[in-house]
This record gives sequence, C-alpha cells and structure tokens, in this order.
Amino acid sequence: MNDYIIRATAANDQIRAFAAVTTEMVETAREHHNTSPVATAALGRLLTAGAMMGSMMKGEKDVLTLQIKAGGPLQGITVTADSQGNVKGYVGNPDVCIPANSKGKLDVAGAVGPGFLTVIKDMGLKEPYSGQVMLQTCEIAEDLTYYFATSEQVPSAVGLGVLMNKNNTVRQAGGFIVQLMPFAEEEVISRLEQNVQKINSVTNLLEEGHTPESLLEKVLEGFDVQINEKMDTRFRCNCSKERVAKALISIGRKELNEMIQEGKPIEMNCHFCNTNYNFTVEELKEILRRCK
Repeated sequence: MNDYIIRATAANDQIRAFAAVTTEMVETAREHHNTSPVATAALGRLLTAGAMMGSMMKGEKDVLTLQIKAGGPLQGITVTADSQGNVKGYVGNPDVCIPANSKGKLDVAGAVGPGFLTVIKDMGLKEPYSGQVMLQTCEIAEDLTYYFATSEQVPSAVGLGVLMNKNNTVRQAGGFIVQLMPFAEEEVISRLEQNVQKINSVTNLLEEGHTPESLLEKVLEGFDVQINEKMDTRFRCNCSKERVAKALISIGRKELNEMIQEGKPIEMNCHFCNTNYNFTVEELKEILRRCK
C-alpha cells in the first residue's frame, strides 16, 4: 500500500482532521541515513507530522520546517515538507543507541532530550511565520499538541507512531492530527476528548490493519466524518548536483580558489538525503568562472 494522507472534517466542520500511513516514507529515510532503531522512530514521527502539517498549507511553493534542537544524544531533528506530500529530514546522530524505556519500548524521549521545537512556515510573504515551544515530553506527538495549543491557539490531538521489525526495518508508521475549530460546541469537545483518551497506541492500530480512513473513524467515533481529500506522500529530496554547485558559488571566490589550489576533487553531502556529490578540479574551475 502506498503511503498517503487524508484530510477530513467532522461535526459540521467543528473538527478538522488529518491521518496518514507513512511506512514506506520512514523506511526510505532509514535507508538513506542508515539510522538506528531509536533514531528511525524519532525521525519517522517528525516526518509523519511534517507530511500532515505540510498538507495543511495551500500554496504550491509553501514550505514547512520542523526543527527540534535538544540536548539528547540524537543531537536534534530537522524535517522539511511541502504542500504536495513531499517530505525530507535528518537527525544529528543517526547511530544513537540507548537502552529501552521503562515500558520496554524504544526510548525516543531519552534520545531526543530536553530542548525546543521550532515550526517555520514559508508561505511567500516578506517574513516566514515562526513559532517555538519548549519540549514537554520529548515524545514529539505531545510536543506538537502543545505547540498547536500555545503558538497557534488551536486545541489539537496528535498521535504518531513508528514500529520496527526485528531486522531494524520499518514495520509500521503513521499518525493523525485532529483539531477543534474556534466555534466547536462543548459537547463536541467533550466527546472528542473521550475518544482520544481511548487511543493508547497508533502503531497497535496500524498493526491491526487500520488505514488513514479507519484511523480517523476510530478517533472521530460518533461523529459524521467527511473525507475531503486524499494525497500521496513520500520521502523526496530536491537536491541535485546543479543545486549543490550553486551552493558552492555562494561560498565565494576565495574559498573556491583554495579548493582548486589543493588540486583534489571534493565531496559535498546533502544532509537531508545523505547523497554525496563529487566535483573534480575542472568542475570547480568551471564553478569559479560562474562566480561574479
């Protein structure tokens, strides 16, 4: 099954909701970065959230960035998404390996550590929108719930999960974001809170075979759910050798000259997808010629 996101409304538009299955996306990220199981789980949760939050944006060129800067051994996470379901990201330390938590599960909170979550939305305006909150649990889903409530004043419930196979490949990944509109009635709020409290594990639901549609049916049980859109989502980086060459131009003539004088080819790495780009001395000379 291909990864996809659905957008829905419920309770006469008093609720808006998003759900996604992202197993292939997270496995692709794991393959690119060769992440440890706990690093895969942390990155996969933020990639899943990024994909859904990216789908909330309307402009074709809108870009969302989620950045966690924290003190744990993971050394932070960065995820970027657009409005078409494309998402990419990386962790500071892909090799992190720590003991399981008290429940015997991957200790994402321990890997992330205390710090801050920053959300940046570049929607083509003079200045990007930026909001920042202190991490509350370092489990990512609860931290995003807190972000929505404090920075965007939107009461929300966020559920995210990544389940690993014994061979450290991704078995399940997905999640949901459910948000209350300002005009939501008390009865709707109360019922939604009760529904969310019943859900203890997104990965358990995915293991039972739930799709994004049936995930939302579970979260929005008792409400009339209207599916408005279905969108494919994927791990995709827009880097290329030409884009990296432009980045080399930006470092300036002096630095390029020094690279050329060394007489050795150089290798540049894209953080987002871990692709390496090699430039010969002749290619560096050509880039230098393009410098103004």
